[in-house]
Amino acid sequence: MKKLFLLMLCVCIIPAVKVKVNAMSPGPVCCKYVAEEWSKAKDGIWNGVKDRKNYWYKVDKEAKVWWSGNGKKWMAVEDGMWADKGGNWLKIGDGKLWWSADKGATWAEVPEWKWEGPKGEWYKFDKDWSLWVTGLGTV
Repeated sequence: MKKLFLLMLCVCIIPAVKVKVNAMSPGPVCCKYVAEEWSKAKDGIWNGVKDRKNYWYKVDKEAKVWWSGNGKKWMAVEDGMWADKGGNWLKIGDGKLWWSADKGATWAEVPEWKWEGPKGEWYKFDKDWSLWVTGLGTV
């Protein structure tokens, strides 16, 4: 029993030493961690979801959101919104990144401007709207 407890302790504690707890998760934070090895995203493109379909998204210099179904033809996102892995809506407005867990009824600024993509990758914007990504996702 002691060995099992020590094994479980090592599995949860040791990875926590090298990673940061996911502060954006709306529910309990049981063993969800985000790696801190960020790199600038190639072409500033991220994966997102809308109406249960995966799309590619990017922002222009004015922080307007664009989407593509094939990565070749891009169209402006009229409402400027996309969804994260958990189904929270995200949008850019008033110079900040916002999210809503209730389909747009209320909005709050996204902590550290980070969100989880549909494949477990993590994205964040910096103050200049450059996109950063880490591919390790959640544990």
